[in-house]
Amino acid sequence: MRISDYKNLLVWQKAMDLVVEIYNITKLLPKEETYCISDQLRRSAVSVPSNIAEGQSRNSVKEFIQFLAIARGSLAELETQLIICERVNMITINDIIKAQDLSSEVGKMINGLISNLNLQLTADN
Repeated sequence: MRISDYKNLLVWQKAMDLVVEIYNITKLLPKEETYCISDQLRRSAVSVPSNIAEGQSRNSVKEFIQFLAIARGSLAELETQLIICERVNMITINDIIKAQDLSSEVGKMINGLISNLNLQLTADN
């Protein structure tokens, strides 16, 4: 069964929630970080649902899996940037708990979707 619209994917919806949370976090960062870590955080966060959407819109399951892997990479990049912000005392752990939880949830959902799509590929062959 193929989802006809990426906006119906729960993983895309959760990734969009993560983007909103990251934008809220970047408002807490020092102004001098506007074009540094803040920009990187936003780009990484936006990349996650964007790659899910692009992959789902492709014509093959293999391409979808490839874009999900890219989204997973962006998620790891985002998690690393959040840890950096916390370790250099730009924000507190309490400021990023919700984002970390969402990130973990989205990561698990991406992994599950990749597993299911791989099963679909195996069944089709």
